[in-house]
Amino acid sequence: MDRTLVQEILEVVEQAAIASAQLTGLGQKDEADAAAVEAMRKRMGTIQMQGRIVIGEGERDEAPMLYIGEEVGSGTGPGVDFAVDPCEGTNLCANSQRGSMAVLAASDRGGLFNAPDFYMNKLAAPPAAKGKVDIRKTPTENIKILSDCLGIAISELTIVVMDRARHKNLVSEIRSTGARIQPISDGDVQAAIACGFQGTGTHCLMGIGAAPEGVISAAAMRALGGHFQGQLVYDPAIAQTSEWADYTKEGNIKRLNEMGITDIDKIYEANELASGENVAFAGSGITDGLLFDGVKFEKDCTRTSSLVISTLDQTARFTNTVHIKDGAQSISLK
Repeated sequence: MDRTLVQEILEVVEQAAIASAQLTGLGQKDEADAAAVEAMRKRMGTIQMQGRIVIGEGERDEAPMLYIGEEVGSGTGPGVDFAVDPCEGTNLCANSQRGSMAVLAASDRGGLFNAPDFYMNKLAAPPAAKGKVDIRKTPTENIKILSDCLGIAISELTIVVMDRARHKNLVSEIRSTGARIQPISDGDVQAAIACGFQGTGTHCLMGIGAAPEGVISAAAMRALGGHFQGQLVYDPAIAQTSEWADYTKEGNIKRLNEMGITDIDKIYEANELASGENVAFAGSGITDGLLFDGVKFEKDCTRTSSLVISTLDQTARFTNTVHIKDGAQSISLK
């Protein structure tokens, strides 16, 4: 990977965000997802690279997807692995709610965790708590450690948790410590990354979400110096989701083994989920969110708001792009 590729992947997520945003608020989550997938695939196809999708969306719910093992790019150039979620928060996009975005992580070949579209137990925290909080500890213990590391009272901590039935006990324990809960319906990548920036009001992400988003979050948090750990969830009884109604624990273990994952209970650190020498994250807002705005359609242009985080130059770049339409006559500064 090089800096030119980082610029290219910014344009990949911008195009995916624009495609999805055209369906914002129409209640068409699958259509919005499909539009983002095709836009992402098309833009990737123009990049001089031998690209490969190593983890992506779609297997759990038969949604449109860039599938695991799919080759993308021109077929010549450097080998690059991708973890993708073309429309993170399809329900958010469909219902015109905050937090939907197009996201991906990229690395040199072999530098991203290759796994099926399963679930993952996650723990994300600020750089000050890196290596001190631990997913093996109880939520109560981690919240105390987080309070000490950040130098703020437990009552001032905000813990983000996906609003799912499987998190009932987790939510109860967090509240028993006096910390605040911020439930989210979808979109835990943005919540995880927000932990890496001071002033977002988000101090920790706990609980189970999708594995592709876990790998993408790990890449971003590694580049930011934040804390991220993940552990695959393969038991339908723990995932508690209708998407796995026909799945079995044994069948899921077999799928993991087929992909070379034999230590099925391993806890992965950020630098194991995103282990490449060069790692980059790119995200572009579909709807407004905590880190950036959503797509804005105007008469003579379309505006996107994005974030690129890269280990190549140790930067986090917030980018506002004006996509000028043919025949444009008047473009406002903001």
